[in-house]
Amino acid sequence: MKTTYQDMALLLNLHPYTTPAAAPVTFSVGGTVYRGIPDAFSPKVKRRRIDACITETSITAKTPEGLDITVECTEFSDYPVVEWVMYISNNSGENSPVISDWHIDLSVPCPSPCLYHGNGDTCRPDGYEWQTDTVTADTITKMPCGDGTPCNGAFPYMRLLGEGGGVNIAVGWSGTWRLDVKAESIDGVENVRLTAGQASFRSYLKSGETVRSPRLTLQAYSGDDARGRNLWRSFYIDHFMPRENGQPLAPKLVLHTWMIDGLPEFCGVTEKNQISAIDTYIKGGLRPDIWWIDAGWYPCNNFWPGTGTWHCNPEHFPNGMHAVGEKCAAEGIDLLLWFEPERVFPNTQLWNERPDLLLFRKDDSDEPRDALLNYANPAAVDWAIETFDGIIKEAGVKIYRQDFNTCPAPYWAENAEPDREGLLENLHIQGYYRFWDTLLMRNPGLWIDSCASGGRRNDPETMRRAVPLHYTDVGYGDHYIKQKQHREMFEWIPYFRAHNYNWDEPNGEYNGQPHGIDDFGYHNALAPVLTSMIEYYHGDEIYAVGRRFHPVWRRAAQLELTCDYYPLTECRKDTSDWYAMQFDGDDEGFIQIIRNVRVAHERITLTNLHIDTAKTYTFTDELGKRSFSVSGARLAKEGFSDVLPHRSGVIWFYTKAQ
Repeated sequence: MKTTYQDMALLLNLHPYTTPAAAPVTFSVGGTVYRGIPDAFSPKVKRRRIDACITETSITAKTPEGLDITVECTEFSDYPVVEWVMYISNNSGENSPVISDWHIDLSVPCPSPCLYHGNGDTCRPDGYEWQTDTVTADTITKMPCGDGTPCNGAFPYMRLLGEGGGVNIAVGWSGTWRLDVKAESIDGVENVRLTAGQASFRSYLKSGETVRSPRLTLQAYSGDDARGRNLWRSFYIDHFMPRENGQPLAPKLVLHTWMIDGLPEFCGVTEKNQISAIDTYIKGGLRPDIWWIDAGWYPCNNFWPGTGTWHCNPEHFPNGMHAVGEKCAAEGIDLLLWFEPERVFPNTQLWNERPDLLLFRKDDSDEPRDALLNYANPAAVDWAIETFDGIIKEAGVKIYRQDFNTCPAPYWAENAEPDREGLLENLHIQGYYRFWDTLLMRNPGLWIDSCASGGRRNDPETMRRAVPLHYTDVGYGDHYIKQKQHREMFEWIPYFRAHNYNWDEPNGEYNGQPHGIDDFGYHNALAPVLTSMIEYYHGDEIYAVGRRFHPVWRRAAQLELTCDYYPLTECRKDTSDWYAMQFDGDDEGFIQIIRNVRVAHERITLTNLHIDTAKTYTFTDELGKRSFSVSGARLAKEGFSDVLPHRSGVIWFYTKAQ
């Protein structure tokens, strides 16, 4: 989606900064409330050009209480986007007064506003659902569930819909954030006030401590909801999504071994069987882009959640992971390795040797339970950097996969000092960023896969550093649930992974058990990254399904990353519904249609395509060996119609010509 003059003109509505006093921040120090950066603070303003498209304005000042304030504004010249973040530091030799009620706080013009918002990944089938609410003078509060993760119960990406345009909103904070939205009138103009901050913070700072606010990203757009969706996708791909050696991430095929010898997860992986499986796949005509080794490769007694001893299981990898990494490098495959640094189990190496780096809490029996690596402690971050950087280098890891299967909020609450509410969370999140930033700096070409029991930690600050290859723990083979999840991911976080599982029975019921590999499973896994569940030991008949479908998936996946996205049907989590979507570029695109397992009729006609009526479209079904041409004018008038057998899908690629 290209930025227009009208979009950039609307950017002025998001940019209230004219002087430090007009900076959109509010904060309280020792009970005194400040708005903006008052002239009495003697503020200094510096502007620097980060690159051809990004300019940063930094406002620094000192409060009467001796606190150092920094407010940063980032402007983008290629998109109508502005970002705000604030830092408060205590560089005195004594404790500061209590800081509270600090927010990014601004008002934007938006006639007849509605808020389009979702609940994120709840780790249940009811996740990834959306609603639209009218914005009134009554505040709408968006805040995740309070477990300490940013995407469980509220999604930190949302959209203001107004007459003739709106605003895309993203709250960048990897803990518990809060956004208040309400309508107000300013000089007779309908506005929406946005107030973003950490959900709970009331703390003094010790000498040397710095806290930061969430980052609020705002993107203006002109036109309808579809323009807002695609302008965000384009901005995200250009400025948020990590790159691979400086280049945009390409589609990736993932292969792996799974539950070897009946052991859970990846507890059965060995140097020998990993190298052998890679050779078997390649010999069968399936060459992965990514070789995936998930939880269980470390000493854990076949209990993969028992994390805290971070070296290879010596019985399975007597020479470490180096040989597997060398094999992958020789074959041009990226090695992905799973880690979970923050959750630490009793009687592991980290638990026994470095309890000073951990936060503990008690269960109902008053006995210690698993601990949290305390990123609020700089020594813990330093330990993590040295430990995991060493493994990455020794093993030749190209994709660092980090999981997070615990809820940090109870640890922060139980270990909070008096008058230090929210401080541990704030310092922990900053330590988390420092850890990842340092790994990326030390390992050029490395990229990060973020997981937190699925998608609980896919906030914008995390997504600036990572991609969500495992965006949920729910419904891998439940096609109707995946369709709903993909609807959200394509719109907001367009680089993600899907499995080609089938969990449906012949009667249309879903029971959570695998039922073979076929085209239907692949159709429902049409994401930029694909994990094929073809196992290395399967016969050639199953391998042939992959060899047939993978080239079609790869072509579609590349278009998913370069074209605009148009959902063509509702995603209601209903097996009686059709599912269809379109990806449209300047010269090419595709339409995918899926007939779900309980759709009664064999024919569908799509009348809401994104069509250029001045062009002729040539459609090709590569799998079905069908092709035809039709004018855009006829498509716009009559729609696109097809007949599909029960439980099937089709991908119609098209090119456009004058």
